[in-house]
Amino acid sequence: MRSLRRLSIAAVGLIVLATTGGFTAGRGNGTPAWSLSPTGVTVRFRGLAAVSASVAWVAGTAGTVLRTTTGGRSWQSVGPADAAALQFRDIEAFDRDHAVALTIGEGDQSRVYVTANGGRSWTETFRNDEPAAFYDCMTFLDRRHGLALSDPVDGKFRILATTDGGHSWTVQYGAGMPAALDGEFAFAASGTCLVSSGHDAWFASGGGSVSRVFRTTNFGRTWSVVDSPIPSGASAGIYSLAFRDPWHGIAVGGDFATPTVAPDGSATTRTGGRTWTVSRTVPGEYRSGSAWARGDTALAVGPTGSDVSFDGGRTWRPFDAGSFDAVDCAGGACWASGEQGRVATLRWGH
Repeated sequence: MRSLRRLSIAAVGLIVLATTGGFTAGRGNGTPAWSLSPTGVTVRFRGLAAVSASVAWVAGTAGTVLRTTTGGRSWQSVGPADAAALQFRDIEAFDRDHAVALTIGEGDQSRVYVTANGGRSWTETFRNDEPAAFYDCMTFLDRRHGLALSDPVDGKFRILATTDGGHSWTVQYGAGMPAALDGEFAFAASGTCLVSSGHDAWFASGGGSVSRVFRTTNFGRTWSVVDSPIPSGASAGIYSLAFRDPWHGIAVGGDFATPTVAPDGSATTRTGGRTWTVSRTVPGEYRSGSAWARGDTALAVGPTGSDVSFDGGRTWRPFDAGSFDAVDCAGGACWASGEQGRVATLRWGH
């Protein structure tokens, strides 16, 4: 729904100070806590790419892209010079030098930029020329193969594909895509409405009569789809997916318009997304981002707080009341980003 998208693009939330409430973790698990990393800016970062404990990229409003190579102690502004009027919602980084970033919006506001030198220069490699398309998120299955997702055009979700690391893109027209439901779309909330593991990729939806999960096993040429138990509505559905491997995945969401109430707002799969089961204990509030931290440990974040699961998403416990939109983990390190320039790294207590 485009009205929701405009609301989410324009919305500026109140600053919510991070707190580190605690809970008694299970045996062998530490208690997580976010440690804020001052960025010096106040834009909203919905795009986040964790590379390691030292390197991370964030991308957000006003064409802003920041990069750290010091574990968040300092940040460099490395955004494209011509993107100040655009809004980044996703960034995928391979290392400290190579990254691909997606801006979102109707028509030519949806673009892709690529850098190979840490953001010192960028090349625009895709500009949408379909007025009805609205790109939400992207993923890379390896360093060469990537996919980007647009809301439905002519009744089907549209997929953009690259085989050269984002330097060129081809629209995968809808022959291999199931028909969209009335009102169905994806959420450009955290860069995780489209994710991958190995050679498989999944994307999630809301807005229609039921939230759904789509899956491809052939680099986006054909897709299957299943219903999920997470409630859907005008501004409700699955906002984020995360897969630990091709079989084990989590889905989180809720309703952007009612962030403090999200019944049945998380689900798990052990079948590669073919079936989904509501979590026994859900976060209970709208969550826009999710990630696997280590082993069975998973994280979920949203504007009202963060939650942790030590059993693969079956039960969740809150651990922080601060506002974040996105979360990502790599090399044993987890990062979160959100409104008012908020970026944090995760530490584990005992």
